Amino acid sequence: MMSLNRSIFLSNAGISSSSSPFTGRQRGSVPSVPSSLRVVAVNSNRDRNGSVLTETTRKDVRDGAGSSSSAIDADSKSTVAPGGPHDVYDEDAATKEQVVTPWFVSVASGYTLLRDPHHNKGLAFTDKERGAHYLRGLLPPTVVSQELQVKKMMHIIRQYQVPLQKYMAMMDLQESNEKLFYKLLIDNVEEMLPIVYTPTVGEACQKYGSIFGRPQGLYISLKEKGCIHEVLRNWPEKNIEVIVVTDGERILGLGDLGCQGMGIPVGKLALYTALGGVRPSACLPVTIDVGTNNENLLNDEYYIGLRQRRATGQEYAELLHEFMSAVKQTYGEKVLIQFEDFANHNAFDLLAKYSTTHLVFNDDIQGTASVVLAGLVASLKVVGGTLADHTFLFLGAGEAGTGIAELIALEISKQTNMPVEETRKKVWLVDSKGLIVSSRRESLQHFKKPWAHEHEPVKTLLDAVNDIKPTVLIGTSGVGRTFTKEVIEAMASFNEKPIILSLSNPTSQSECTAEEAYTWSQGRAIFASGSPFAPLEYEGKTFVPGQANNAYIFPGLGLGLIMSGAIRVHDDMLLAASEALAAQVTQENFDKGLIYPPFKNIRRISAEIAAKVAAKAYELGLATRLPMPKDLVKHAESCMYSPAYKTFR
Repeated sequence: MMSLNRSIFLSNAGISSSSSPFTGRQRGSVPSVPSSLRVVAVNSNRDRNGSVLTETTRKDVRDGAGSSSSAIDADSKSTVAPGGPHDVYDEDAATKEQVVTPWFVSVASGYTLLRDPHHNKGLAFTDKERGAHYLRGLLPPTVVSQELQVKKMMHIIRQYQVPLQKYMAMMDLQESNEKLFYKLLIDNVEEMLPIVYTPTVGEACQKYGSIFGRPQGLYISLKEKGCIHEVLRNWPEKNIEVIVVTDGERILGLGDLGCQGMGIPVGKLALYTALGGVRPSACLPVTIDVGTNNENLLNDEYYIGLRQRRATGQEYAELLHEFMSAVKQTYGEKVLIQFEDFANHNAFDLLAKYSTTHLVFNDDIQGTASVVLAGLVASLKVVGGTLADHTFLFLGAGEAGTGIAELIALEISKQTNMPVEETRKKVWLVDSKGLIVSSRRESLQHFKKPWAHEHEPVKTLLDAVNDIKPTVLIGTSGVGRTFTKEVIEAMASFNEKPIILSLSNPTSQSECTAEEAYTWSQGRAIFASGSPFAPLEYEGKTFVPGQANNAYIFPGLGLGLIMSGAIRVHDDMLLAASEALAAQVTQENFDKGLIYPPFKNIRRISAEIAAKVAAKAYELGLATRLPMPKDLVKHAESCMYSPAYKTFR
């Protein structure tokens, strides 16, 4: 065999049909390789009896043969070995000390290696690695640690005054040095989370056409109708475990941003990796482009999407159905599909249609509900009583509002053994036409009808607050400054500790600010928001506003589904995730006014959530990776992606 540096001998990469070096992360042209060439892979991962030699033809690798039953499919060998399934790059924490070969079409070396974000280490390549991989002269002579690289990048990013510039710097880093990007994000999560996700990602989506550089996901438009399966096969990674997909119609509180909504799937999946430990190679961002009704974008010369009005009805449904079918055909039944920022009229229908046939999850409906329920459960330790003792009033009756309301009703039903039809009566919703009451039932959208209770019509939020006298006020309206001084003062007039959750994103759309909530309630409010607010002082006491961020839930939920091999998402899994998150809030957090734990501990929190979700999947008979590991928390931690640099041969 040829010298290791120039051969296609691939060691410890655990190569499978779904991680082909021929379809991998090559930048530029791919060398021609004869179809008869055989790729030899030595899979030494987690094999007590020594390495097992397996081989497959280039055609098998390219065509994805054996994606569910191949002899070199790691998942088919042992589903409870340290680390997660399909760890083809040795990325999980369980294998972080493994010595690896940075394979490409051949072993990655020289300038190609420096341009491959998966393997690039920049100045952290050792002298030995530089000699072995033809890097001498391509780098300055100094060798630095990854920690020093993180310090330097943070120094550079902090020099930028505009958040969008910081966002662009982070995206450039992700495209040049993947491990450094995630190391920086994990180590500085509280500072960088608002940069890579809300609120900065909202501005990034609005300006995505202007800042667009290198594509970061799959764009599936009406032009691809009839060949979506082929489009999915164009993606270089084949062991996909999580897909985040949007059609861009309702991006945060910013409305229809069309194809430029891609910033949302990219950002969400970065958090799946950084916070939940899902490998970046297993993540696929997708934007479904059916046009846009945003006239500003249609007239923008830099707009990157289809220049047409949105497709609706049968044309829309057929494209989405082809996509869902192609995903299942390409990646199997255990791939998690997260719907993100679809408009109400499509979000509920898609979730209802595919929840019985696919592993699907809507973060706007279910993720928001789970994180809010966790905050409410935690807040009971401050205000006392049970959920059933409280009355809930929502401003906003869309995806988030009705999703939260339903999960609250389900949790009360679980705790009291009352029918959910009865527990829903503890929850009231206000939409743009006023309080949702039974006299409006005939004109209501189907997802609002369960919340139409007997009551006289009420037009304004303030009147609803005074009539219903809720103990909890939750904003999901997407309309800023709607929790007025009169509304919050009314809440404080009949509640010693009113719970006020202002959840709309981005910050400009928040129903009230933290300062307004604390000031107008004389410092008595228990407050949390969707976007972050800085700590503030009121009458000598420092308040630290909590953030009801979905990032507490979806990364851990996704990890739990993946490591258990779940085939469906069940409401009980969402309840389990909420309870696991609430259990992480300490007395020290409560003393600061927090009803959520600090994000600095998010990986540990995600492991706890993943363990509870996986346990529920096994309990419900929805898990396929058997037997169940004895210690699910430790197993979750071993499955998590590690951003530490590997040592190259």
